[in-house]
Amino acid sequence: MNVKYYSLAAMLSLSLPILAQETYQDTKLIDNDLNGTARYVGMGGAMEALGADISTISTNPAGLGLFRRSQLLISGGLVSQQDAKTSLPRDNFRFDGKKTNMSFDQLGFVWSNRYGRKSFVNVGFNYHKSRNFDQILSAMNTLTNASQNKNTARKHDYGKILEFKYGQDVANMIWNGVDAGYAQMLSYDKTKGVYRHYNATGFMFGQYQKGYIGEYDFNISGNINDRVYLGLTLGYHDVHYRTNSFYTEDLAATDKAIANTWESLKITGSGFDIKFGGIFRPVADSPFRVGVYINTPIFYDLDMTTNTQMEMGTPDNNMSANHSSSYSYKLYTPWKFGLSLGHTVGNYLALGATYEYADYGTINNRLNTGSYYDGWSTYETTSKDAKMNAHTSSALKGVSTLKLGVEFKPVKDWAVRVGYNYLSPMFNKKAVRDGSVISPGTMNASSTDYTNWKSTNRFTCGVGYTVKKFNIDLAYQYSAQSGDFYPFMPYYYNADESAHPENNVADATKVNFKRHQLLLTLGYRF
Repeated sequence: MNVKYYSLAAMLSLSLPILAQETYQDTKLIDNDLNGTARYVGMGGAMEALGADISTISTNPAGLGLFRRSQLLISGGLVSQQDAKTSLPRDNFRFDGKKTNMSFDQLGFVWSNRYGRKSFVNVGFNYHKSRNFDQILSAMNTLTNASQNKNTARKHDYGKILEFKYGQDVANMIWNGVDAGYAQMLSYDKTKGVYRHYNATGFMFGQYQKGYIGEYDFNISGNINDRVYLGLTLGYHDVHYRTNSFYTEDLAATDKAIANTWESLKITGSGFDIKFGGIFRPVADSPFRVGVYINTPIFYDLDMTTNTQMEMGTPDNNMSANHSSSYSYKLYTPWKFGLSLGHTVGNYLALGATYEYADYGTINNRLNTGSYYDGWSTYETTSKDAKMNAHTSSALKGVSTLKLGVEFKPVKDWAVRVGYNYLSPMFNKKAVRDGSVISPGTMNASSTDYTNWKSTNRFTCGVGYTVKKFNIDLAYQYSAQSGDFYPFMPYYYNADESAHPENNVADATKVNFKRHQLLLTLGYRF
């Protein structure tokens, strides 16, 4: 096995039709933000049993069954990231990224129709930004007896084992764009059959993510005798994701020796899902309500383009490499289940609580295996990416979301709201972006970094004012999340986690993501 084998194989493999995605890239598309109308956000989204807010269309569709008048609403505001850094100490290197951005967050209407004395059939449409990808992430730390290019050397050793056991095609699956770049720049010892790697003394990383997922929901809902409320929502999801990152290492080989990697990545595509829900008043004379709902997976059909540019050496002796890929794949997100409680006291107090659960370990990565024609239309054929799905199952776990909210009306036309969310971590403590998984998702990776994000806490508040047929609502949201950043996966010699010269391990670097949102909603009832 030699340098030409892997670097050429990696480039040729990008044209193969069997393509899929990897676990850590998947997570960017499944974790929804708390967003919608200012009333919904101000109450922490805990309205799946209270209903009568258009934002429940995307969680519990039965919430629209509580409307008694038609309504039109539009929302937008500002999103700002706290403590974000847009530059690195390396030659004052700056990467694109804005700490504060304007955001158009919601537009929708509900048309309410009375059928009988106490029954209604309502239809509604709502657009909302279910995910705002704007994020600046930076990290820096020391490295001891480790480097990104050392991982390539270790993966080459593993690839020789795979080739011997399963053949060249299987060995190609673990060789990504970063590895192919280093294969062009590292020297190769033909006698020993190994790459001569270089350790690093430290690294710096900067990344800017931007874009959004827009969700378009179409709903029909209603109630039976003002006791049972049922709803159905069909959802269409529009994905626009961009990221640019810069990673640099100080190599220990010679003075001023460095290794730089630039990544640009774009994901676009669409998906659909179906949501079912119900709200019930167990006691006829009580406003206490119980809400239950089920959301199917989002069935995504996605396209990705990537580019990795690399350079290594000293200012006087510098080598470079460039790799690009473009491919399509499918991703099915987990099922989501929800239970909610709601209660009102007169017309001045509303209390809500919601619990949601989704098992992120059940994400289904799908391989596009080809197509067939039935005489009328052409259909794509897919199959499960069993190896990557097994990795997803081990790296991710079930996520519980708790939402609490209160609305108080001190006077007739004014409302004050507060809310809180807690989201449990999606990553297992020892989760790794494993670049040795035998999968087309690994083969098409254009970077090696990953972050194991921990739990999320959201705090919200808001006010609302109603004048005749109009309402104005304002909400503020603060969300905070911490995580452990790693520039590359750990490698242990013969599975020995104790100190060993052949180990390639980077310590965790603590990172934070703190975001502020200011949201304004204008509404009109008719």
